[in-house]
Amino acid sequence: MQMPNTLEESVPKKMLISANALRVLEKRYLRRNRASEIIETPEDMFHRVAKAVASAEFKYDPDADVAMVEKNFYQLMINLEFLPNSPTLLNAGTEDGQLSSCFVLPVHDSIEETFDAVKYTALIHKSGGGIGYDFSQVRAKGSSVGDHPNAAGGPVALIDVFARAADYIKQGGVRRGCNSVVLSVDHPDILDFIKAKNDPLALTNFHNSVSVTDDFMSRVRSGENYPIIDPRNGKATLWLRARDVFNLIVDQAWRTGDPGFVFIDRVNRDNPTPLLGRMKTITGCGEQALLPYESCNLGSINLAMMLKNQPEGLEIDFEKLSRIVPLAVRFLDNVIDINRLPFLEVEQATKRTRKIGLGVMGFADMLIRLGIPYNSTKAITVAEEVMEFITDLAHKASQQLAIERGVFPAWSGSVYEAEGMPMRNACCTTIAPTGTLSIIAGVSSGIEPIFAAVFVRNILEGENLLEINPYFEEAARERGFFTRELFEQLVTSNHLHLRKEIPEDIRKIFVTAHRVSPDWHVRVQAAFQRQTDNAVSKTVNFPKSATRADIAKVFMMAYEQGLKGITVYRDKSRDLQPLCTSETGMNLVGRRFKND
Repeated sequence: MQMPNTLEESVPKKMLISANALRVLEKRYLRRNRASEIIETPEDMFHRVAKAVASAEFKYDPDADVAMVEKNFYQLMINLEFLPNSPTLLNAGTEDGQLSSCFVLPVHDSIEETFDAVKYTALIHKSGGGIGYDFSQVRAKGSSVGDHPNAAGGPVALIDVFARAADYIKQGGVRRGCNSVVLSVDHPDILDFIKAKNDPLALTNFHNSVSVTDDFMSRVRSGENYPIIDPRNGKATLWLRARDVFNLIVDQAWRTGDPGFVFIDRVNRDNPTPLLGRMKTITGCGEQALLPYESCNLGSINLAMMLKNQPEGLEIDFEKLSRIVPLAVRFLDNVIDINRLPFLEVEQATKRTRKIGLGVMGFADMLIRLGIPYNSTKAITVAEEVMEFITDLAHKASQQLAIERGVFPAWSGSVYEAEGMPMRNACCTTIAPTGTLSIIAGVSSGIEPIFAAVFVRNILEGENLLEINPYFEEAARERGFFTRELFEQLVTSNHLHLRKEIPEDIRKIFVTAHRVSPDWHVRVQAAFQRQTDNAVSKTVNFPKSATRADIAKVFMMAYEQGLKGITVYRDKSRDLQPLCTSETGMNLVGRRFKND
């Protein structure tokens, strides 16, 4: 067996993490005893995970140097160069042993199958996973049930049942369930679904998206009507004007942030195993399109650490990436073999295609370190160049694993068989939101721009964490514009672009999410999507002043740019926001810089 390349000896004696990262680890990840006392350090956690994941090597080679593989996996994580998804950090090497972050559950149109799905929801959330659902097969509200007319509650009422079940059981015992639900735009209850979140307390743990076809989007442009289809018999029941439905989605997204769009024909053009059926939904925050019962384990490379010093300045370290990507692919493939999935259907579907999702985090920090504004053509070039390199290497690593271990079982009839390409994994790359993982790594989340240079994070059940971009603080001190008062004012306003004491080049480089125009958000997402196997999770941020026309333009642009899904958020359109600038932060800044 060909062994992975050994990383350089760069393990620090003590893991270099921020105070916020340590707080998140203590609150959510580190193991506790029955008295709820922490019995694990971050180093212990990474040793536990590396040992468990490396043990899969024995399945393929009894003489494998598992100690070396374990060492390499540990170095990836302890150096914060790569981190797997939360369930792997939580459960690898424990009795729970469920390591996947995202699942897709079908919801069929019968009481028995529906409540099987509710049971499976509880099992998946208990183990730490999030779920994507498609409710398009569920009969419309007011349909007959057996001999009983007008008895069906419809998909919106049923989604509420799932939402309550998900709310009752925290993911892995540490967080609420992350779920996504789609309904086809031609479902009879589509108008009710679009307006389902008019109540701000409704479905708070679900992200809603409308599944639309190329035909629907074409009819939006032309102003034509489109058919509403009864899911029980496939017959048209009425016709609606496509542009009116599109505008209703726009209006609701302007009001609440939901629903988003899933461009389902675009999703299926990249379906690697079309003989297994069409993909109907995207999981979690929009990163992973899966078939019914499939699960996927994700992991992200920290791009902020993929740079090297050169005489002319920092540049992307492709040599380092070429060492890390194959190890990360091997890590994620190993996870499939040691994973204790919650029930048989999921295990069978997952192992049939062996999908993995290698992605990135810290993209905005990488740009900052390179001196490149997020809203620039150069940033688009970097996005495509880096992701193309990662996906190409991931495919080569998967091909090598296929030679060593065999192709994924559904390879026959897949797009890879048609190309004569052995592959261990039906898909290799995806872009996840990396919410808490990016806190652990101390970098910007996923491919998002920075929210602010100084802000407050509300994620730990009411506990506020002060976040200061380390590169901004470093620049402030080096360029001589650091004052405690400046940071106190930034944490309350996020108006960095208006501060004249900050040099203009710094203001351009540290452009924040609300200062990045929506079209640049879409262009960055599209750049990554063009080089990613699966989907790309990203939110297009709008200022509070954005109009419905602004949002309509972005939705249409997302479709034209070839995105698989699109989510928007207009500032202050929800009462509760995980990231904010507020008066609360002033005291936190004061404590942080009390000696300055």
